[in-house]
Amino acid sequence: MSNSRVDVTQPSSSELALSRVFAAPPAVVFDAWTRPELLRRWYGPDGWELVTCEIDLRVGGAWRFVSRQPGGRQIGQYGVFRELEPGRRIVQTESWEDWNPGEVLVTTTFDANASGTRVTTLMRFPSPEVRDMLVKSGMADGYGAAADKLDRLLAEGE
Repeated sequence: MSNSRVDVTQPSSSELALSRVFAAPPAVVFDAWTRPELLRRWYGPDGWELVTCEIDLRVGGAWRFVSRQPGGRQIGQYGVFRELEPGRRIVQTESWEDWNPGEVLVTTTFDANASGTRVTTLMRFPSPEVRDMLVKSGMADGYGAAADKLDRLLAEGE
C-alpha cells in the first residue's frame, strides 16, 4: 500500500509499518520528531491541533500528547520511552486515554539515504483486530497528512 508518499506494509498479522523519506538529515528529522515546539507544528492531519505535548526524552521517560480534532474532540495518547539512540532510533510504548485495546510497541528508525532520511515506524499491536481497526479508521491517511506537514516544516529549514 502507498499513501501520500508513505509506504504502508503489514509485516505480520499484528504489525503495521509506515515509511517515508524526508529531505533532511536524520538529526534534523529526529529533532522534529522529539521537540515539543516542532511537534506542535506538524503532528496530526490538517485541522488537528496538538494541545498538550509533554516529552521526557530519556529511557524510562514518559510522553503524553493530547490532540484536538477540528470538531473539538480531544484524543490523549501516552507512553514510555524504552530505547533511544538520538538521530537514529526510538522505541516507545503507546496507549490511549479514552480507549484501552492494550499497549502498542512503536519503533521508529531514522536512516540516512541519498535523498535525506527514511523514517520507518513499526507498530506492534496487541492483536490483529486492533491493528485492523486502526487501519480501517484511516490511521495511514492521518500519518500521511502529518508527514506532508513535517515535510513542509523541514523545507522551511526549521
